[in-house]
Parts: sequence; structure tokens; C-alpha cells
Amino acid sequence: MEQNYNIEDVAGGVPIKMWTRGVPVEDEARKQLANAARLPIVFKHIAAMPDVHLGIGATVGSVIPTLKAIIPAAVGVDIGCGMMAAKTTLRAEDLPDNLGPLRSAIERAVPHGSNPRSRGRDQGSWENPPETVDQIWATLADEFDALCELHPRLKNTNNRKHLGTLGTGNHFIEVCLDEDGAVWFMLHSGSRGVGNAIGTHFIELAKKDAERHERNLPDQDLAYFEEGAQYFGDYVRAVSWAQKFAQRNREVMMTNLIATIRKVITKRFESHVEAVNCHHNYVQQERHFGEDVFVTRKGAVSAKKGQLGIIPGSMGARSFIVRGLGNPESFDSCSHGAGRVMSRTKAKKMFTVDDQIKATEGVECRKDKDVIDEIPMAYKDIDAVMAAQRDLVEVVHTLKQVVCVKG
Repeated sequence: MEQNYNIEDVAGGVPIKMWTRGVPVEDEARKQLANAARLPIVFKHIAAMPDVHLGIGATVGSVIPTLKAIIPAAVGVDIGCGMMAAKTTLRAEDLPDNLGPLRSAIERAVPHGSNPRSRGRDQGSWENPPETVDQIWATLADEFDALCELHPRLKNTNNRKHLGTLGTGNHFIEVCLDEDGAVWFMLHSGSRGVGNAIGTHFIELAKKDAERHERNLPDQDLAYFEEGAQYFGDYVRAVSWAQKFAQRNREVMMTNLIATIRKVITKRFESHVEAVNCHHNYVQQERHFGEDVFVTRKGAVSAKKGQLGIIPGSMGARSFIVRGLGNPESFDSCSHGAGRVMSRTKAKKMFTVDDQIKATEGVECRKDKDVIDEIPMAYKDIDAVMAAQRDLVEVVHTLKQVVCVKG
């Protein structure tokens, strides 16, 4: 297999293998990657995906393998964030000519967005969770209660009421068409408020641990727990639980989404003809180069040989269902999307509502000032991103969205 990466050597650290040919990478992201590469716990090398860009502590679009240690800020606060897609037996011609009512029905059925606490109830949570949510919550509750006994500040978080909800920012629900005109449903969300609370709590504890051990870190956000440390085991339990919550969250949303669409489109259809549910912000133990290591994928997807994954473009671009090629150099990983080329603030200053309307032509979606930060031009060119990782994945389906609901 032809290798499609460049190697950047880091003084006092492991090398960085960059799958970024033909894709822009900002200098700040390179510095951030080098900081992580200098940590004594990092194994072999760091893999930078083509969607790589500046994050908090660790770079989004990076794969960081560590020996007997985990960096909570590299996993981040949207623990288990990821994608789910389901192919249906519906065809393009089965969709209504006017997709507005379909989008409205989805927006009513799935809590999404958020509002400042001062304005009362969180619109992105259930007021009274439906029975389906409570049934799934029952499978998560005991483990969560055990975590709360050890870390009481996790208790008063939006947990049960956020199960089956979308969130904000780049989280979305889409109705898409593939290259053959088949209809797919796709969504992007994570562990919501409770995952954020778990991430934030353990990042603080890791920083205190680093102070106690007087670790000389290149960035305080790269504080880590080593095996045997006071909170290492608690973090592993908490992060595993949050990843499970995130996966169930997507499943509950997908079930709700399908039930809602059945009310709008009366034609009978099957939904999980092909289904994929994958994380892209998470940590798990894996074996690479003969060692058992913790692999943190921060904005990266597992792409073992034959494994299906999802790489979404922006709200006006194409998305891809991919099959992993199992490239060992990337620790069996690929990118998680197009990756931002500019901050949300910069996008809002640079583009107008008219730009957003033009860029999302043909897509039934919001086209107002509050979603300008998600404009396609704020993201890298998804085709360049896919070309840069042709040795990591092969494309199985190409999807184009026709309805997009934003958080």
C-alpha cells in the first residue's frame, strides 16, 4: 500500500505522521501536535488526520496512543461524540416535493439547541422524557449512580433528560440521498451535558494531579493520569460509561427520527438496511505494534480493515460512508469529517446570511444568522480531505443531504 503521509520530527518527542497532503494545516495546530508528541507517555508516533485543526489541549483530528496513561483533555468534553447512519428502502422519488414540513416534524420530535440558563428550561432537553428514553436510561442508571457516589458533582447534571437529544454547534440530523437515489438518515451527537460534566471534572483532577507530581507539561491541558494514580480507574469507568451513553443517545434519536418520518411519509419502508454507529471523540484500549496502548481519537474514527465508518462533510457538502483499510501507521484510523479552517467567531464576521443561502442551495435547512458559523466555507474541502486519506479508507457510499436540522 502506497503511504500517503509526511513525517514531522519533533525535538524531544515522538514523530508526527501527517495525512495532510493537499490540505491546509494552521501553524497553531502543528505546535499543539508537537506539544503532545513531547509527552513521555506517548507511544511510537502521533497520527494527524487530514481534517486536523486547533483544539483545546490536543488537536482535533489527531490519534494519540499512550502507554499506561490517558490524557482527559485529549478525549475532550464531548465524550463519545460520533455519527450514526441508516440506509432505508425509500427512494428519492418517495420524498415529498416540499421538504419543509418534514424538517419541522423532525425539529418538533427531537429536542435540540440550547438557551442560556437565565431563560428557564433547557430547550435541548426533554421536559418529560418519553417511555423509550426511560427504558434505555434504566440500562445506564446503576453504573451512573455508582460514579456519582465517588464523584457527587456529576449527579446534578442533565443526564436522563438529555438522552435522545441532539445538542448544539456542529451536531445535526440529516436526510440524505446516496449515489443510487436511496434515502439515508444520518445524525451527529455525543454524550451531551453529562459527558461534558465528566470531561470537565476529570480534566481539573488531572491538572491537580500534574501539580502534585510537579510534571513539567508543555501545556497544562495535556495533564494525564497514569495507571495506579488516584483517579485513573474512576476516569476509565466514567469515560466508558459516557461513551456508552453517547452510543445509546444516537440510537434513541434514530428510533425517534424514523418514527417521526413514518408519520410524514406514509409509504411503508425498512430502515436499518445498512447501519453504522461510530464514535469520533473517545479512548479505548487497543493493540498496536505489539503493545497494549490506550488510543485516543480526538476527531478521528476507527478504520480497521473492513470496518464501516462515517465521514460527514459540512451542511452543503457531500458525506461518505467508508470502509477501513486497516492502515497500521494511522493506528487503524481515519478523519471524522472535513475539519474547520476557521473559528466560529471568524466565520460569523466573514460571511453573511446571503452567503449561507447560496452555499446551502437545494438543502432544506435553517438559513439564518445563528448558523453562519456552520457555513460550508468554514470547513476544509471534503474532496481534498478524502484524497489525502485514500490509504486509510475506501468510499462505499457518497451521500448528499436534502434536509439538515442543526442543533
